[in-house]
Amino acid sequence: MTAFAPDVAPPSATAPAAGAQDDRTLILRGNLQRDLFRLGVVPCAAVALALTGWFTHSRLQTLDAAFDAEGQAVARQVAAMSDLSLYAGDVPALQNVANAALRGGQVTRVEISNSAGVYVTAGPKTAPIAKLRLFSAPVTLREASRANAFAPQGSTAAGEAPIGVVQTFRDTTAHARERLRSLMAGIGIAMVALLAAWASVRHMARTVARPLRRISRTVAALEAGQFDARCEVAGDAPPAADSRRTATARSHELASLAQDINRLAERLQRNRQISDEQVRAATAVALERMAQAEQAAQSRARFLAAASHDLRQPLHAMGLFIDGLLPTATDAQRPSVLRLQESTDFMGVLLDDLLEISRLDAQVLTPALDDIPLAALFDRLQAQHAAAAAEAGIRLVWWPRGLAVHSDAAMLLRIVGNLVSNALRHAPADGTVLVLARRNAAGEVRIEVRDNGIGIAPIHQTRIFEEFYQVANTERDRRQGFGLGLAICARIAALLGTRITLRSALQAGSTFALTLPATDAATLAAPAPDAAPSATPTGLHCLVVDDDTAILDGSHTLLAQWGCSVECCSTGAQALARMAAADARFDVVLCDLQLATDDDGLAVIEAARRLQPDALAVLVSGTTGPEVLQRLRQSGVMLLTKPVAPAKLRALLAMRPAG
Repeated sequence: MTAFAPDVAPPSATAPAAGAQDDRTLILRGNLQRDLFRLGVVPCAAVALALTGWFTHSRLQTLDAAFDAEGQAVARQVAAMSDLSLYAGDVPALQNVANAALRGGQVTRVEISNSAGVYVTAGPKTAPIAKLRLFSAPVTLREASRANAFAPQGSTAAGEAPIGVVQTFRDTTAHARERLRSLMAGIGIAMVALLAAWASVRHMARTVARPLRRISRTVAALEAGQFDARCEVAGDAPPAADSRRTATARSHELASLAQDINRLAERLQRNRQISDEQVRAATAVALERMAQAEQAAQSRARFLAAASHDLRQPLHAMGLFIDGLLPTATDAQRPSVLRLQESTDFMGVLLDDLLEISRLDAQVLTPALDDIPLAALFDRLQAQHAAAAAEAGIRLVWWPRGLAVHSDAAMLLRIVGNLVSNALRHAPADGTVLVLARRNAAGEVRIEVRDNGIGIAPIHQTRIFEEFYQVANTERDRRQGFGLGLAICARIAALLGTRITLRSALQAGSTFALTLPATDAATLAAPAPDAAPSATPTGLHCLVVDDDTAILDGSHTLLAQWGCSVECCSTGAQALARMAAADARFDVVLCDLQLATDDDGLAVIEAARRLQPDALAVLVSGTTGPEVLQRLRQSGVMLLTKPVAPAKLRALLAMRPAG
C-alpha cells in the first residue's frame, strides 16, 4: 500500500455558495471514503445475502423433504405388512406390526384401521398435536391373495381398492431444531461474509481516500499561497524493499498524481520567488522614484515659496506706486498707468491662487461651520456677477428654493462663485446660467451650476481639476484665468467633506454640483447688513515696518495721499523702540514678516499688541511656505498677502477710526 504524508494542515471547510446551480454542475456531498465504502459494501452484502438465502432455503427444503420421505416410507411399510392381517381381521398380528414400527424410532405413533371396525394403535398420545406430523398410506391386498381358495365371499383382488388405512405420526421437535441450526449456520456464514467484505472494502477505501484527501489538502495549501507544501510518497515496506516500493509507488496512479502536484508546487514556488524578486526590484525602483519625486516636490515648494516672496515684494511696491500715480496722471499717461495696473492685478491674482493652493496643501485652513441660508449666499453672488453677466448678455438665474446648508460661508462662496465665473465665461451670448438648490433622496442639499455652453469632452473631464489645466485656453490668455480656480475649489470641497461632480457633453452644456448637509432655513435669522466704511482712512497715525525701501516709499506716498500720518522703520529694533516711546500712539501697525538681519515680523506684531493695544496690528507677507502659514494660523495674526491691492488696504484702514 502506498501512503502520502503531506506537511500541511487541512483547510477550513467553507459553506457552498448560495444561488442557482448550473444543470451541468455535479454536486457531490459527503466524502470519498464513505462513497467508496458504500460502493463496495452494498454489492458484496447483496451478493452474500442472496447466496446465503438461496443455500439456506435449499438446505431447509432438503430437510423437509427427507423428514417427509421417512414418515411416508414408514407408513407404506406398515401398510404393506398389514394387508393380510387386516384382511383376515387378525388384531394381534396387526398389533405386533404396529409395535415393530415404533421400535424403529422413526415414528411416534401408529394407527391401523378399516371400515369393518378394526382399529389397532401403538404409541402414546401425550405429545401435542401441533408437534406431530401425520403420514398416511392405504392398505391393499398383495397379488398372492387372489389365489387363495379360502377367500371370503365378496373379497376384492389386490390393487383394486384399499381395505384399510395406516396412519403414522412423527414428532417435529428434532426436525425443528435441525432447521434452526441450518438457519443459524446460514446467518453466521452471511455475517462472516459481510464482515469480510466490510473489512476488505474499508481497507481499500482508506487506501484510496486518504491519499486523495491529503493531496486535496496540499492543493488547498498551494491555493492559499503555501508553495512549500508537498505530497511526500511514503511506504511501510522495510529498507530492503525500497526499490520494489519505489517501483510500486511510481506505477500507482495516486502516486503519479502526487508527484505531478509536487512538480507543480515546485514550479509555483520558483515562479513565486521570481515574482517576489521582481516585486522587490520594482518596489525599490518605485521607492527611489518616489523619493526623487518627493525631493523634487519639496524643492519645487521651496522654489515657489522663495519665488513667491521675491515676486510679491516688488509687485506690492508696484501696486502702491501705481495707485499713488493714478490721481496725478495726465490724460495721456492714464491709459498706460491703467494697463500697468491691470497687469499688476493679474500677477497678484496668480500669486494669490498659488498661495491659496499652498494653504490648502499645508492644511492650515479650518472650516468655520455654520448654518447658511442659500438665499443670502445667492444674493451676494448675484451682486458679484450681475455686471459681468449683463455685459456678456447672459441670463443669470438663481433658485435658492428657501433651503439652507451647514457649511463654511466664505469657502462655499468661493466654490460657487468660481463655478459661476466659469459658467459665465463658457456660456454663449444670449445663453443662460442657472444656479439652483434642491434636496436629494438622502435629504441633503445639492447645489448645481448649469450652463448651456459648448460642454466638455469626456477626455478632458478627468483633468479639469488639475492645476494650470484649461480646455479652451491653449494660447494662455490671462484674461481667461490661469487654470487654478477649479483645483482650488476641489481642495476646498474636500476640506468641507464633499466633492464637486461634473455632468457634461459636447454641445449639451455642463453641470457642476456639490452636496452639503441640510439645515432648517426657517430658524435662521436674517444677516445684519455690513457697516459701511468711511470713504477714506483720514487722520490715522500709521507705522510701516519693512526692509524694502521701495515698499516703504510707496506705502508712505499712498497713505499720505489718503490723509494719514506715516512713520517708516526698516528693522524690528527701530519699530520696537518707536512703539515703546512715551509719545508714541499709533492707530495702525503694518509690518512685513521677513525683515533684515533675521528680524521676525511676528515678534514686532506681538510687541505692538502689548505696547500699542489700541492699534490695528496687521502682518504683511509674501511667504507661502506651509510651515510659515501654520505658524501664523496658530498665532491668530491678521495677515495681508502681498501684493496687497490698494483698494483692499484702503477698505481695511477705513474700518479703523482715527484715535
